Amino acid sequence: MPRPQPRPDRIDLVVQAWRRERPDLDVSPQQVIGRLHRVANHLTDELVPVFARHGLTEGEFDVLATLRRTGPPYARSPGDLAAHTLVTSGGMTKRIDRLERGGLVTRRVSDTDARARVVALTDRGRQVVDAAFTDHMANERRLLDALDPADQAALERVLRAWLPALEEPPTTD
Repeated sequence: MPRPQPRPDRIDLVVQAWRRERPDLDVSPQQVIGRLHRVANHLTDELVPVFARHGLTEGEFDVLATLRRTGPPYARSPGDLAAHTLVTSGGMTKRIDRLERGGLVTRRVSDTDARARVVALTDRGRQVVDAAFTDHMANERRLLDALDPADQAALERVLRAWLPALEEPPTTD
């Protein structure tokens, strides 16, 4: 059975207007890029409240999740955290400060280099990030369930092919 045609969206109206005003330009990239941008904004709007329910910002969740998925002892240097979360060192310091004040992480001297510092999850931090991650995965499932499984798989394949063209592959995580 053929799929029903999706109803026109804001991007259709934008593209239609640009085609009228600038017929000399190929505005078809907006069909993809414009929709991806809008979807990303909507996804952020749907994700942030889940983190907030756990007393976290999106960035703080990112730091805690990065520490949690490293496995025991759930610790990394501030530089590693900045590299794995794509945040400047100054931005990372602010996040770590807030998390430390909240009792979710500690900072200590490295066991291998007395000049270096390590950020580690506290027991409370692990409990908070585990609860937040559980809710986050349920929320992401809810969001993806707007697409049928075949479209989810197709989107994952397309994004997996496209992302390496836009960013360097990670060395580790």
